[in-house]
Amino acid sequence: MGYKTDIEIAREANKKPIQEIGAKLDIPTEHLLPYGHDKAKVSQEFINSVQGNKNGKLILVTAINPTPAGEGKTTTTVGLGDGLNKIGKRAAICIREASLGPCFGMKGGAAGGGYAQVVPMEEMNLHFTGDFHAITSAHNLLSAMIDNHIYWGNSLDIDQRRVTWRRVMDMNDRALRDIVTSLGGVANGYPRQTGFDITVASEVMAILCLATSLEDLQKRLGDIIVAYRRDKSPVYCRDIKADGAMTVLLKDAMQPNLVQTLENNPAFVHGGPFANIAHGCNSVMATTTALKIADYVVTEAGFGADLGAEKFMNIKCRKAGLAPSVVVVVATVRAMKMNGGVAKADLGPENVGAVKAGCPNLGRHIENVKSFGVPVVVAINHFVTDTDAEVQAVKDYVAEQGSEAILCQHWEKGSEGTIDLATRVAEIADADIANFAPLYSDDLSLFEKIQTIAKRIYRADEVLADAKIRNQLKEWEAAGYGHLPVCMAKTQYSFTTDPNRRGAPLGHSVPVREVRLSAGAGFVVVICGEIMTMPGLPSVPASEAIMLNDMGQIEGLF
Repeated sequence: MGYKTDIEIAREANKKPIQEIGAKLDIPTEHLLPYGHDKAKVSQEFINSVQGNKNGKLILVTAINPTPAGEGKTTTTVGLGDGLNKIGKRAAICIREASLGPCFGMKGGAAGGGYAQVVPMEEMNLHFTGDFHAITSAHNLLSAMIDNHIYWGNSLDIDQRRVTWRRVMDMNDRALRDIVTSLGGVANGYPRQTGFDITVASEVMAILCLATSLEDLQKRLGDIIVAYRRDKSPVYCRDIKADGAMTVLLKDAMQPNLVQTLENNPAFVHGGPFANIAHGCNSVMATTTALKIADYVVTEAGFGADLGAEKFMNIKCRKAGLAPSVVVVVATVRAMKMNGGVAKADLGPENVGAVKAGCPNLGRHIENVKSFGVPVVVAINHFVTDTDAEVQAVKDYVAEQGSEAILCQHWEKGSEGTIDLATRVAEIADADIANFAPLYSDDLSLFEKIQTIAKRIYRADEVLADAKIRNQLKEWEAAGYGHLPVCMAKTQYSFTTDPNRRGAPLGHSVPVREVRLSAGAGFVVVICGEIMTMPGLPSVPASEAIMLNDMGQIEGLF
């Protein structure tokens, strides 16, 4: 049987005008700011007007550690949202925007797949409504103003060796990781070493995704530490007087984007911090707005539950006062086989033994999520090659863990394929049995917070950090930043910091290479192992195959 490609399905979508999608959530036409016919921003005025509404139920979709076999987290998020609407619930989806870096690099586009997609797919994967460009511009405006301040006499007495604010662009470009700027003599300023990160790793991205209003946005931007003086006292963004202009650049980007699924259900696509080097959740603005106007909100957190879900709970929920009612952990039979030691090329033939051998990775994620006090359901994202015996092996394993696994066929059948999952998830959410709490309290020391995550989520024996890093953490505590949560930057492929260690390893250590204070976003970034804040392109980047065909349509983006 021949299956249509994601892009063929997306092109055949029967899209409705975005005003009709807004009407499903009672958003009046005048409060939708259209970007073409099929996407719009929701006005700040409307968002302010619904703040008195009761919150709907929050459902988090997360996954096992990703494998090259693919888990389909976004696809399941979309399928579950469609399934909830199918069974008569008023549901909305909240997902992240795609970064151009991975689009043209390794991953290609991201908006779901098969018959569980969000459209317009091409625009969402390219420039969309310009949010990432606004973030890039705001970030780099601050960079320019810092160097300009130093050039014109440096009245703040910034130590040029201690400028911590780098530059960003939304592209994978390893050549810019470590560079020297201001060469060429007096007219160009003072040479110094700096570098670029990818836009999704920018603190401005994290701030946009955690801010609750334009006032909060400007305050957080002002709180960014951009450099230090010789006496090690911090220089803030507001000292450079950049916070006002940055807020102006971000004014429209703060408003959530509304689009639709293939089944014409509402989807908010807003913000997009990476989950391995940032906090990996869509914006607080989008999630909290959706909760005020929908009865069920399905959102996802990036990569495996050891990264995305942990940060969703410990950072986003803590900061925004949110609490999930139920968590869905996505797994595939193929990924279980890979965790069980089968090579990617050999995933086709039935291998129940390998499925069973790979299940402990899933088991650990279930256990970890439950430790936050939230009930867990496993969604088995069905592939046509899966056999009944393999699916049953996963179901039996999950039942032994005191949870349940439900087979989902949304990729092939859309909402028809998630009715069982949607029904069960709604039942659990309505039962109000969640007793959510973050994993650690604000008043633990920063190093103890790192240890808590390393030991309880990654199951490591110890955290390795030299005196320089421990002293840095103590200095930040003395400066009043000890109450902040920690944002772990670590490989997504393993519970450990070694991307090749699959399954559920024990007896490993977590080496901390560097710590960065994101005082505006409100967390401390802890860089573990070999993690890059500016990815590179692979030897054959996806961009080589992206082009316009004779009909003017985009090929190769998915």
